[in-house]
Amino acid sequence: MRVAGPLRIVVLIFTAGLTWIMGSILLGTHGSGFSRLQQLFSSPENAVTTGILSFPDPEASRAELREPRARKYKCGLPQPCPEQHLAFRVVSGAANVIGPKICLEDKMLMSSVKDNVGRGLNIALVNGVNGELLEARSFDMWAGDVNDLLKFIRPLHEGTLVFVASYDDPATKMNDETRKIFSELGSTNAKELAFRDSWVFVGAKGVQDKSPFEQGALRLPAPSFSFLLAAPQHVKNSKSTNKYEGWPEALELEGCIPQRTMGTQ
Repeated sequence: MRVAGPLRIVVLIFTAGLTWIMGSILLGTHGSGFSRLQQLFSSPENAVTTGILSFPDPEASRAELREPRARKYKCGLPQPCPEQHLAFRVVSGAANVIGPKICLEDKMLMSSVKDNVGRGLNIALVNGVNGELLEARSFDMWAGDVNDLLKFIRPLHEGTLVFVASYDDPATKMNDETRKIFSELGSTNAKELAFRDSWVFVGAKGVQDKSPFEQGALRLPAPSFSFLLAAPQHVKNSKSTNKYEGWPEALELEGCIPQRTMGTQ
């Protein structure tokens, strides 16, 4: 009779444990019933203790499952810019569907979300000393007036940064003066731009040499630029390799631009 009491308790505990395990399996809850039973009698590091039982911390479990994410810096750059440099990212439009983007120092200067982009050339003028946006406008190079563009880029001050992203057609209305001005800003592709080319460019008023911040494609996909940029690239038209029907692949340009000092203006 003395053994019956403790034996009855053991049977009740075993029955309850077995019922709990079967219920966990049938309900499909996270982890097996057996593993949970093991956790009750173990003392994991990430555990929340309640009374005499120890349960796993769900937040700690989720943290262990998360994969480490690659860190992104200003404008989504894979590396931080040095001091006294401006981080930027320019993306051309894709065909005539997805609008372009111009980002500087983690601020979106032009995009479809801001509702300040359009067909043709999308241009942001930036103070080269402090990185502040001076003005941002789009110019229709298919049906617009090229004189509007000329009035915008003729009176630029020394040291002004010029960010350009094409969308749909950047060149039909371009004339010799327009191409000459962009070339003076450091472009190597402006003289050859044509109907529905893709083009992204960053130049400056008073630049001494050709800008390293440019990519152009003549209805052709072009290789993406590496961080801090490579030499300008220009690809000839080939219908067989266009990504979109009648349009090349969208181009991206990203990197770091050294800020000008007051003494260099």
